Amino acid sequence: MTGTIGAGPADATGVFLVAIGANLPGPDGSTARETCARAAALLDGLCGLRRTALSRWWESDPIPPIPGAPSFVNGVARLEGSAAPGAVLAGLHGIEDRFGRVRPFPNAPRTLDLDLIDAAGVLRDGPGLLLPHPRAHLRAFVLRPLAEVAPGWVHPRLGVPVEALIADVAGQAIKPLA
Repeated sequence: MTGTIGAGPADATGVFLVAIGANLPGPDGSTARETCARAAALLDGLCGLRRTALSRWWESDPIPPIPGAPSFVNGVARLEGSAAPGAVLAGLHGIEDRFGRVRPFPNAPRTLDLDLIDAAGVLRDGPGLLLPHPRAHLRAFVLRPLAEVAPGWVHPRLGVPVEALIADVAGQAIKPLA
């Protein structure tokens, strides 16, 4: 489904893309990579959606740079099914809370970050939920793993394929983890 929804609970049907990231240990001392893997497992069944693909894990520098901040572990999960995008976002925030996510300032280091990048092509300008994610197309740490789980994905607002978007952020430091 591609289209625009309002603030209501309307379901979207299709592919949902969720960016996963962390650069601090979890509250139980788990590494950022372990936290990301555990969060990815919790995405299967979220709001009735099935996790159908998970990218490999990537390492990236914080954007914007924060002196002394550790590198991020990043990935993208592909979910499929029918769900209300607002409910999916609320579910993602609930998972973040389970892993001790706090928001002291924008772009702060974090134990877990889950971003709803795309919800079946829905366009939404808020309040509370912007779709597609307003900065996804500017971040190699989103685009490179996204291309693994949704090759040929086209940004719903810009109409530009993921491969072209990746070329635009080629200077950002990112590498696959072994």
